[in-house]
Amino acid sequence: MCGITGFIDFNKNSSKEILSQMVKTLNHRGPDDLGVNLIDNVNYSLGLAQSRLSIIDLSNAGHQPMIFNNLTIVFNGEIYNYKEIRNELIKSGRKFSTLTDTEVILQSFDEWGVDCIHKFNGMFAIVIYDQQINKLYAFRDRAGVKPFYFYTNDNLFLFGSELKSLIKHPGFQKRIDTSVLHNYLNYGYIAAPFTIYRNTSKLMPAHYLEYDLSKNTLITKQYWDLKDSYLKPKLSLSFNEIKNNLKSLMRSAFEYRLVSDVPVGIFLSGGYDSTLVASLLQENATNKLKTFTIGFEQGNNEAPFAKETAKYLGTDHHEYICDSKEAQEIITDLPYYFDEPFADSSAIPTILVSKLAKSEVSVALSADGGDELFCGYNSYYELNKYLSKIKSIPDFIQNGGLKLIKLLNNADLLNDNHNFYQIKTALTALAVNDKNKASFIYSAMKEKPNTYIQKFFSFNIDNKTSSFCLDTTGLQSPYDVAMYMDYTSYLPNDILTKVDRSTMSVSLEGREPFLDHRLAEYVAQIPIKFKYDGITGKKILKDIVNDYVPKSFMDRPKAGFSVPIYSWLRGDLSYLVNEYLSKEALHITGIFNVDFVLNEVRKFKHGRLHYQPIIWNLLMFQMWFHKWMK
Repeated sequence: MCGITGFIDFNKNSSKEILSQMVKTLNHRGPDDLGVNLIDNVNYSLGLAQSRLSIIDLSNAGHQPMIFNNLTIVFNGEIYNYKEIRNELIKSGRKFSTLTDTEVILQSFDEWGVDCIHKFNGMFAIVIYDQQINKLYAFRDRAGVKPFYFYTNDNLFLFGSELKSLIKHPGFQKRIDTSVLHNYLNYGYIAAPFTIYRNTSKLMPAHYLEYDLSKNTLITKQYWDLKDSYLKPKLSLSFNEIKNNLKSLMRSAFEYRLVSDVPVGIFLSGGYDSTLVASLLQENATNKLKTFTIGFEQGNNEAPFAKETAKYLGTDHHEYICDSKEAQEIITDLPYYFDEPFADSSAIPTILVSKLAKSEVSVALSADGGDELFCGYNSYYELNKYLSKIKSIPDFIQNGGLKLIKLLNNADLLNDNHNFYQIKTALTALAVNDKNKASFIYSAMKEKPNTYIQKFFSFNIDNKTSSFCLDTTGLQSPYDVAMYMDYTSYLPNDILTKVDRSTMSVSLEGREPFLDHRLAEYVAQIPIKFKYDGITGKKILKDIVNDYVPKSFMDRPKAGFSVPIYSWLRGDLSYLVNEYLSKEALHITGIFNVDFVLNEVRKFKHGRLHYQPIIWNLLMFQMWFHKWMK
């Protein structure tokens, strides 16, 4: 685990000193070692650098950039099955000089080329430069656990684990891409492949890029898609057969995430997903596993449930109850660690629990992905209700509804009304082809009225970056559609971004056992009735958990990992709203419709704003702007 960065400069204006300054911005991701390598070619200069957090092979043998024959690599992440791949390569006659997974990647690429990516089970952002053929490759893991940003402009290519490393290069131009702002206000994040800056992209999960330096051309390709597994026939096995297979596959996936030469712990919330991770791993462990929980004086406090579960499982449990002041102090640091506007407030408790874990371990397992794979979100059931209601509408009413839409589209004043917007969305869905109806409705469920969002800006926003522009053709179940959409968009753009930046802010490696691609592929083929039976979501997962802990431990409403951010913004944190959403601050930004924003802020302060999250989204944007753009 670490941070990586570098450049390709066809103008040859980039020095080793610039590269050193770029990688130093990533010191929090890897404080154990620093490596820089400048390669001077007749047509370009190429820099590769890494800031290392030592997890596997703690010796100097793991130093990067690492060179093998004509290949040079910098790598962020872990390849969990590297020992098996290493043994396969040894059998073919290859020899190794280190015990690192980095060298396994290098020799795998040398042996199989880009197809080596299909061998890897892990989380990674990998950059390999092949000096012999003058090409640079970058790979991102299937789920998008590890980040990879890149910038292309004026014969300059920059890349890095975080945007701050790119910004440090004097050739980087900090210009806001206003087309992403509509997307950001809707969702609270900027979906890949876009970023807040022009000419700057996120490499999509399960993609790789190939940069031909002889031709100065760059292409990206997708190498894996979970949709392929959803399109396969559902498993024709009994519930118990699938459950046993699932248990075995989970044990393999979870135990892979224990591969480490440093101590490993588990984030335990007391919910089903983290309880399952702790249960399966503690079952065969020779020592007590360390588990970590943060509790709160306000908001959702699951600490007592986690403590009860830890005691029952016999883990070495660590708990910390923090007050509002401690949590609130995190907020001013968020713009630095996230680099671009990001408005998931659960980053606050995630950073706090990461700090707690770092005091004991260097690696922590989280349980992200369980909801997206096993049908855990309430929005999935709401989607099915929407579709059932639409299907029950007689044809003559549907035809009349389509005519009504044409009249209502011009009713801008009504479009701001939430109830009207829902009605209009349902009517509009009547015109959508049945194959795309579920994805259309699910996207609309997560969005706010377009005309409402537009009123926040002082100019017209070209909204070209919808977070849910995904091809779901062929997926038969609306549940499959929703789970696939969330796995492909919400999970990497929000959840995994939050966990990566939060853990890395304290030099802690975060790992996600549920995101093993073998597990995801198998679960996609499980019949929906075994995930959601009309009453219970995550049915088969919960059934496995109940084999390990009493059902009474888990029998409570889903809570989530949250803090009472809106009450804070009306109370202790009102000064942030007054400072960053003031008339003066908004004028400095020069993006927003000041009068409209101030009016929405007044509504929020008096508890009359329907879309409360929009205030937090605006605040996070303003704090980011005043940190990075002033």
